[in-house]
Amino acid sequence: MTLCTPARTPNRPRVQRPHSPPERPRRFRVAGVDLSASIAVFLIALPLSLGIALATGAPLQSGLVAAAVGGLVAGRFGGSPLQVSGPAAGLTVVTAELIQLYGWRTTCAITVLAGLAQLGLSVLRVARSALAVSPAIVHGMLGGIGVTIALAQLHIVLGSTPQSSAVDNFLGLPAQLAHIHPAALGISALTVVVLLCWPRLPGRAGKLLRKVPAALVAVAGATAVATLAGLTVPRVDLPSWSSHALPGLPEGPVLGIAAGVLTITLVTSVQSLLSAVAVDKLVAARPDGGFGIPRTALDRELAGQGAANVVSGALGGLPVAGVAVRSVANVSAGAVSRASTMLHGLWIVLAALLLVPVLDLIPLPALAALVMVVGIQMVSITHIRTVTRHREVVVYAVTLSGVVLVGILEGVALGIAVAIAVAMQRLARTRITREERDGRQLLHVRGQLTFLAVPRLSRALHQLPRGSDVVVELDGSFMDHAAYETLSDWTAGHLAHGGTVETTGPSGTRIAESTPSDVAAHACCRPWTPWHNHQCGEQPVERADEAVEAPRTTGLKLASGIGKFQRNTAPLVRDELARLAREGQTPSQLFLTCADSRLVTSMITSSGPGDLFTVRNVGNLVPLPGEESDDSVAAAIEYAVDVLQVESITVCGHSGCGAMQALLNAGPDDPPTPLRRWLRHGRPSLERMVSRRHAWARISGRLPADAVEQLCLTNVVQQLEHLRAYEPVARRLAEGTLSLHGVYFHVGEAQAYLLSGTDEVHSYDDVFTQVMPTEPREAATAS
Repeated sequence: MTLCTPARTPNRPRVQRPHSPPERPRRFRVAGVDLSASIAVFLIALPLSLGIALATGAPLQSGLVAAAVGGLVAGRFGGSPLQVSGPAAGLTVVTAELIQLYGWRTTCAITVLAGLAQLGLSVLRVARSALAVSPAIVHGMLGGIGVTIALAQLHIVLGSTPQSSAVDNFLGLPAQLAHIHPAALGISALTVVVLLCWPRLPGRAGKLLRKVPAALVAVAGATAVATLAGLTVPRVDLPSWSSHALPGLPEGPVLGIAAGVLTITLVTSVQSLLSAVAVDKLVAARPDGGFGIPRTALDRELAGQGAANVVSGALGGLPVAGVAVRSVANVSAGAVSRASTMLHGLWIVLAALLLVPVLDLIPLPALAALVMVVGIQMVSITHIRTVTRHREVVVYAVTLSGVVLVGILEGVALGIAVAIAVAMQRLARTRITREERDGRQLLHVRGQLTFLAVPRLSRALHQLPRGSDVVVELDGSFMDHAAYETLSDWTAGHLAHGGTVETTGPSGTRIAESTPSDVAAHACCRPWTPWHNHQCGEQPVERADEAVEAPRTTGLKLASGIGKFQRNTAPLVRDELARLAREGQTPSQLFLTCADSRLVTSMITSSGPGDLFTVRNVGNLVPLPGEESDDSVAAAIEYAVDVLQVESITVCGHSGCGAMQALLNAGPDDPPTPLRRWLRHGRPSLERMVSRRHAWARISGRLPADAVEQLCLTNVVQQLEHLRAYEPVARRLAEGTLSLHGVYFHVGEAQAYLLSGTDEVHSYDDVFTQVMPTEPREAATAS
């Protein structure tokens, strides 16, 4: 059972007092963790932005522009508060190809058009459809881009310049290896060694040093060595911002430019949305569950990325996308709002304006080595294992190969085609086997039953002996009309020849054969449906002497209900009940509630066998210790607390309780029937309700509907007080190993209310708060 105690923070409206000064406008505040996280992300983004700009062949300032715009614009208007956007390695190949074909100014214009396309897609609210793309295709695309990046940057690492395609870069490696530039190779090797070893520094000192990003340390170390040693290597050369190239009108074939816009839109959108989903998972994995941080609004995130690309292209920057590496660093650093992302963009702006002399000292081989390592890491071993486990490695390999050999759009198209072929193959693949067991013919059907499998299904069915007992086990999630007709026609014929047919699911559960006459009846057959509405294909008994036959009919209903349990439910719970029979019961809750037939404890608590140790009586009463009465409640409390060691006790009352109504209507001259004698244990609740020493028990947000509801609520609070009088309960409460809860269930609303303050030692708030529906993760946390 799950009880989610609501936070006791009343939401009072802010009221302006008549003579108080006017409230000041709220200032923009930045949390300390956001400030520190922004600095950590900035230290990672600065060298990566320069390296990506170098890899594309664009002006180096364009990387800084894209990083600043990604932080400020996408950070402000995007739908993922903690995602960090900027120039992404996944766009390197696309951008480099566009620059070679159309030049830098036209590439900037294509970036603006791609941003406008993203804004249009966000208006159409199609962002979530991007998640329908197979992860094998996405990872294959990123892996292919990573291979292309690594091959291109390897030439710069060796002291040369890359070629225009991955194939040319691969074929040119033997000649390049024969003419290595030692200084460039040495700086690059130093950068790679620091990148790989820095995150693995041991000890307490290593833990402190690892707080500085490895990319910053690697580039800074390579710069210091190259400067102090006086090595002759090409370095960063940031021209004056006054000569920074801005976009021009697109020049080139319309189809080519349209393909470029489509490619930029596709890659930036899919990468950003998938990265945003990954950020949500990282935030949810925090110890606090990401409390206070909203989940990503995907359409807003797409709009934010579109706005950032429009601004970045207009200012002469690279295309912008959500970047996983920087986003992970932001979440890991403890960021709690979009202020960290925006501040990182501000630091980029300040560095681009004030640190140009320092940036000009950075060796280009160091940046190339940094981007090469990033490219290699894009071919993730974890992703390969995942797609292999899900039997999609062919899709991954085809997409990766297509991106490397042909291009991104072509590679993705090949991957989609192969993914469709694999899906069709799985849909058409059906395994049909036959065996004989205990004189019965067992026909196992594994996979989906479509028209493609009908010939084999028909052949297997007609090979079964006539008049035999047959069990058809269907282990699949889909059967089309052709397969259904084949199976139904054969079943009718087999039954006509004296045989029997039983159709089961993969667990052996019998699948009932539905007919038009009982579809409506089966539609109402639910575990909570009362017997008088629970015919399940059986016609209700209608006889003239119905009153005479009522006891017999009720008995038949009970027997019929038990029979339905044996048929439908017992096969599903038999294994769990067998485990409980072997291991014994270990319930975590003692649940004390009323005997009212409308109160179904397992239903309102979503509990199963072994969860609740339940005590039910008229009025959910707990007699005080020592009173002369039936000791069954006291015995149950002692057994639950001392023997079963339950962790909590819950007293659950309900609306319209007949016992409370009887208490209110009781008179001094009423005969002492067993019911009246029992209800005397509820008189303290009645006295509490009329007493002025106690606050009225009530439901948060409204007063009780009438005196009966008032007494029902008060009775829950009073019976909890009675529980505290029991020595085992008092002892466990003092030890802190037991908690008490009060619940009020409104039958007409099907709504539960939880008593606030029941974990306090001696007092309650006497306020019942509505229990809201919980998500699966929240429910698991609360329990």
